[in-house]
Amino acid sequence: MSYKILVVDDDVLLRRSLAFNLEQSGFVANTAESAEDAIAMIRIDKPDIILLDIGLPGMDGMEAIYEIQRAHNIPVIFLTARRSGSDQITGLNAGADDYITKPFDFDVLLARVKAVLRRHEMPNNEPMSGSLTVGDLHIDFAQHAATLKGRALELTPKEFDLLTAFALNADQIIGTDTLLKRVWGAEYTGEPQVLYVHIRWLRSKIEKDPDHPDRILTVRSVGYKFVSKLD
Repeated sequence: MSYKILVVDDDVLLRRSLAFNLEQSGFVANTAESAEDAIAMIRIDKPDIILLDIGLPGMDGMEAIYEIQRAHNIPVIFLTARRSGSDQITGLNAGADDYITKPFDFDVLLARVKAVLRRHEMPNNEPMSGSLTVGDLHIDFAQHAATLKGRALELTPKEFDLLTAFALNADQIIGTDTLLKRVWGAEYTGEPQVLYVHIRWLRSKIEKDPDHPDRILTVRSVGYKFVSKLD
């Protein structure tokens, strides 16, 4: 089976070059010059992975990924000329699986694409059945939905997977490496920063005071502990 890749970039030469090289590498490559075009294309033919430029005219990549993740569970790798650490964190916060700065070596990009695809095919990424209740948190695996005190939580796919990992290990310390493997896959070799920023965003959605959390506790130099019952 050939994986389908959607390349979204307003640079026509880069789009054509990437599409050509990806097809030479055995992929089926489609392209879009804007986020709006990409979202319309996804509704008709869902790709296996998206290479998404951040600095797009009109709707930029940051806005686009929220639209994509809200309706589809498609892995996204950001392509961008922005090199600052804060920009990388923002991209990961938005739900990207990886972040590659321009200019890049195609072989490096290809390796990262294959790694992300492998992680999304790992058994830990297969949907679970049934549901789980931990204190006032309820997770419906079939619907990929969660509620806290009866209130629906609006979670990205990665936030949902992270919350599930915490709930399955409630009141136990779970290490950083374990969380990375369970949520991002056993083959993940990137920086743990991706976990930290997703935990920060998850806390913003389930904690009364995200700056002083009482549900997701940091265990210094070890990992985290999810508290199932609050006083």
